[in-house]
Amino acid sequence: MRRVLLRERLALSPLVEALLFIAGRVQLVEERIRPALAQGAVIVCDRYYDSTMAYQGYGGGLPIAWLDRLGRHAIGCVRPDLTFVLDLSPEAGLRRVKGAKDRMERKALAFHRRVRRGFLTIAAREPRRCVVLDATQPPSQIHRHIANAVLARLAAHSR
Repeated sequence: MRRVLLRERLALSPLVEALLFIAGRVQLVEERIRPALAQGAVIVCDRYYDSTMAYQGYGGGLPIAWLDRLGRHAIGCVRPDLTFVLDLSPEAGLRRVKGAKDRMERKALAFHRRVRRGFLTIAAREPRRCVVLDATQPPSQIHRHIANAVLARLAAHSR
C-alpha cells in the first residue's frame, strides 16, 4: 500500500494519506503482527505508527491529538517496545535520495523540517521507547548502536 500511496501522480490530502496508511497498518497488524506475536516472535518494522504521526500530523498539519486517538484505536495495544529515530537534517536526507523521488520526497523543505521536528518530539515524549541516533554517522556505527540497543532490550524482556 505504501508504494501505491507514494506515487507522484496521486494528489492526496493529509487526511486521506493518514486514513490510507492507518488502514494499511491495521491490515499488517491483523494479518502478520498479531499472529507472529502470538507465536512469541520479535517483530521488526521499518515504519509504523510514528511515521503517520510525523508525516500526516506534524508535516501535514492534521490535529495531533485526533490522529493519535485514531491511530491508537486502529492498532490497539500493538505498540512498539523500541523505536529508532535516525536523525538527519532534511537537506542531507534529500541529498541521499537516489533515483526518482517519490511524492513525499518531492514535498517542500518546510514539510520535511516539520516531519523531523515531529519525530524528535515523539522521541522526547517517549524516551524509554525511542532512541535518537545521529544518522550522519557511518552505517557501521549506526548498526552497532542499533544492535546493542536491541540486544539490551531483548535481554531486559527475557528477565
